[in-house]
Amino acid sequence: MAFNVTATPTGANRLRRIAVPPLDAVQALLPSGKAADGATRAAVEAILAAVRAEGDRAVGRYQQTLDAYDAPAAAWEVPSPEWEAARSQLDATVRQALERAVVRVRAFHEYQRPAGFELALPDGSRVGSRVLPLDAVGVYVPGGTAAYPSSVIMNVVPAVVAGVQTIIAVTPPGRLTDAVLAACAMAGVTRLFRVGGAQACAALAYGTATIPRVDKIVGPGNRFVAEAKRQLVGTVGIDMVAGPTEVLIVADDSADPRHVAADLIAQAEHDRDACAWVVTTSEPLLDAVDAELTRQLAAAPRRAIAAAALATHGVAVVTPDLDTALTVANLRAPEHLELLVRDPRAALELVRHAGAVFVGSATPEPVGDYIAGPSHVLPTAGTARFASPLGVYDFVRHMSVVEYTPARLADDADAIIGLAEAEGLAGHAQAVRIRR
Repeated sequence: MAFNVTATPTGANRLRRIAVPPLDAVQALLPSGKAADGATRAAVEAILAAVRAEGDRAVGRYQQTLDAYDAPAAAWEVPSPEWEAARSQLDATVRQALERAVVRVRAFHEYQRPAGFELALPDGSRVGSRVLPLDAVGVYVPGGTAAYPSSVIMNVVPAVVAGVQTIIAVTPPGRLTDAVLAACAMAGVTRLFRVGGAQACAALAYGTATIPRVDKIVGPGNRFVAEAKRQLVGTVGIDMVAGPTEVLIVADDSADPRHVAADLIAQAEHDRDACAWVVTTSEPLLDAVDAELTRQLAAAPRRAIAAAALATHGVAVVTPDLDTALTVANLRAPEHLELLVRDPRAALELVRHAGAVFVGSATPEPVGDYIAGPSHVLPTAGTARFASPLGVYDFVRHMSVVEYTPARLADDADAIIGLAEAEGLAGHAQAVRIRR
C-alpha cells in the first residue's frame, strides 16, 4: 500500500536531490577511496618505527603524550576479575541483550566454518587443503565516547568460532565502560590492555615485552588506527580499512516516510562523516521524508551530529523505475542497503553489491548492528564491490597438502622436467630427475 503523508513545507530540502538517468550525477558522488592525508601518514609511520625499535618504551611515551596516561607497562593489562565484576554490575537489561547478541552471532557464524578436503587418488597419492585457525588475533576496541560493546562481540565471536586461541583486545586508556568490559568477558577475549591509537596497532603487529604479537588486527578506530592498519599490511593481516558508516535506502511509494527518515537519522547520528542516501521512484515520498526529517531531528538527542551528516553527505536520488534504483544501489555498493519496496524479496535478486541487505520494512538496519547474527563489520566506501563482511573465514588460513607416490612421480616426471627447463630452472628439473 502507498502511504499518503502530507509534507509540511520546510524551505530547503534536507537532502541533496538528483535525478537519473543519466547516471553521471551518481558517478560523481561515488567514494574516491582517497588515502589518509600526508600529516596522518607521516605521524603514523613515525609511531610504528618507534614501537618497532623501542617496544614498550615507545608505547609508554606515546601513552603519555597522546593520551595523558602515565602508567608503567605492568599496569596496562586489565585483570580478568575486573571484566567479571563489570558483568555482574551491569544493568540486567543490557546484560541480557549482550548475552542474546553473543548467542545469535555465534549461531550464525557456526554455519561459516570452512571444511578442508583430501582427495585420495587411485595410485595412493593424496592432495588436499587443511583449514587452520590463526594462532593469535588483536581486536581494537574504540574508547571514549565511541564505546561500543556490540563491536567487541561482532569482532571477537567469529574468531572464537574459527578456533583462535589467543584474542588480545586493546583500547585507549581511560575509563572502560562496564558494558565493554562485560562484552569482552562474554565474547571470548583472552587478554585486555589499556593501550590505544597507532601505538597499540604497532605493539600488536611487532610484539613488545608486555603485549604479545598477533597474526591479524581487526576492529574500528580513528584515522590514525585506520592508517596504522594500512601501513602494517604484510607484517600482519587486517580486516579492512574502514571508512565512515553508510546506509542506502531503496524505497518506492509504498514506503512509510517515517521509517525512511528514522533510518536515515539512525545512520547519520554516528558521526558528521556518516553517509545516508535514499533512492526512490517517488518524488512525493521525498517531500514527506524531508518533512519527517525536520520533525524527527527536533527530538533527536544527537541531532547536531545527524543534521550535519545529512547536510553534508545526505543524498536523495529520484529514478523512473525500481530497476534503475537498484542500478544506482549497485553502483554505490553501500555498507548497509535497505529495501523498503512492495516486493523486497524480488528486489533482493537484483542486488549485487552491498555489505549487508535489510529486506523489508520490519528490518531496520539497527537489527544488524546488534542482534540479527551476521557480524556488523562490513565493507565501506564502495569496497563491497570486492570485499565481504567480517566472518569466520577471516580468522583461518588454508594450507595445501601434497603426497605423491613413486608411481605418480614417475608418471609426471617428464611433464615437470619439461616445464622446469622451459622456465630455465634446471635445479627444479634435477630435483625430479634424480629421483628416477
